[in-house]
Amino acid sequence: MSKYNFYYDESEHSRKINYKTITADNYYDSFIAVVVGWRSEYETDLFSRYTAFEEKYKYRKSKGELKSTTIRQNQLEHGFASLNNDNVSLLEDFLALFDEKTLIYYAIISKIEYIIRQLFEDYKNSFLVDMDAMKYSITKAMVLYQPADIINGFYENTGELVTLLKKFFTVQIQKDKANEALKKEEIEQYSQILLLLDDVSTIKTIDWNYDILFNGFKKYLTERSIDNYSLTIDKEGENGNTAKAAERKCLTAVAEADSLTSCGIRMADMLAGLISKLLKALHIALRYTSEEKQVSKKILNSSWFEISEQQLSLYKRLHNVVVDLNASWYKAFSGIYSDDMILLIAFLNFMSHFESVETLQRDIAMQGEYFNAYACESLFDYYKRMHNKLPIDPVDRTSKEYFLNRRGAKIYFDINKQPSLEITKERIVCSVLAVGCSQEMIPLITIAEAGNVNCYRLPIELSEWAMTLVGLANKGVNLFPSKVVFSKTKDGLYADIL
Repeated sequence: MSKYNFYYDESEHSRKINYKTITADNYYDSFIAVVVGWRSEYETDLFSRYTAFEEKYKYRKSKGELKSTTIRQNQLEHGFASLNNDNVSLLEDFLALFDEKTLIYYAIISKIEYIIRQLFEDYKNSFLVDMDAMKYSITKAMVLYQPADIINGFYENTGELVTLLKKFFTVQIQKDKANEALKKEEIEQYSQILLLLDDVSTIKTIDWNYDILFNGFKKYLTERSIDNYSLTIDKEGENGNTAKAAERKCLTAVAEADSLTSCGIRMADMLAGLISKLLKALHIALRYTSEEKQVSKKILNSSWFEISEQQLSLYKRLHNVVVDLNASWYKAFSGIYSDDMILLIAFLNFMSHFESVETLQRDIAMQGEYFNAYACESLFDYYKRMHNKLPIDPVDRTSKEYFLNRRGAKIYFDINKQPSLEITKERIVCSVLAVGCSQEMIPLITIAEAGNVNCYRLPIELSEWAMTLVGLANKGVNLFPSKVVFSKTKDGLYADIL
């Protein structure tokens, strides 16, 4: 059995999350963690290539290390369009180090969500209330608008926090009504929150808790069937809180090392820094700078799209590393509030679809609008999936093409490879174990048949039926396993649970 070596580092780390932290000029809500790894037999060659990369840019080292701080935040003001040629070359050479032998896991976690989770930790999803959606909407409002009195209330005035939240959402609804067509969804969400804000838990701690980061990494290891591994974490003083969190999640062979002596940690640092700076640049570009602008649409200006062929190629390289390379279900991990991660991936997808700068700049004045529409669709799809939680987390990955769901059925990463349920007769009866949807919102059904368990795509006409059942399961009403009759008539397809 092959052994794997993994290395961890992070960016935008806050040792303690408090009012001073959140109101600081350089504060960014997302915490980014990156783990890079490979089979141990590949390490010598990879470290040799990484050392050659660092030697090429040794003039940019600080205290003996080439760190992600070699590129400053203001040099990404308009994404890669703001980078000079030297920085583009450095990032090209860095991203070229990643290949099929490299495994990547990254987590993007909202710090404000961490606090919101504590406030409402005693509240669970029910048939009537989707607490995940509520936590998401409150977190998004705090991140987007950053109301000073409420943020201060997180730490100084928790006894009145519910009152402050109710006041904020009431006032914000009235502001949104100035542009009701644009803010319709937000008005509905905030109205529901007002109905639910009856009580709140006291905050137990405002120290950052790393456990959620390693929840995702543990699932990543399970998905890829990796049992024999080591995890080396950048040493952080005497407490070793990060390493302790990894151990609490039952991760084995965890050790700390100084980044000065570890190429792997420095590689993770460079990738974490690049992801965090691009995330932060997108966030700054799309945030509201005044109350008057909060009811208007916010889009990226054309400066983001005034790029060279080399800069466009760099976006495609980063897309390959962040999205395509060794794609896994848990390669990217986040909390309930995942907007920044979704925006980053949407932006990389958007930029990568252009064949050349010429095709991008034919309609450069409208590219901000086009990206806004694409990003909004991605965010809306996520919000729909959040309401319809799917019990299809991978249990075991046996190939690069599929994983096994909790019932033991194959789920293909490429939905086009998933077999379809053929309803050729007027009436068929199936022993259904579960109903769900793919990431593309295609309805899926897991069936027990002839001693086997198989997952099939359902005809698109049954999407609403499947989504309704998933929604019920999310609220605690699970109707399966059950017999289901599928009927085919001249009026269409029908499904009835016996």
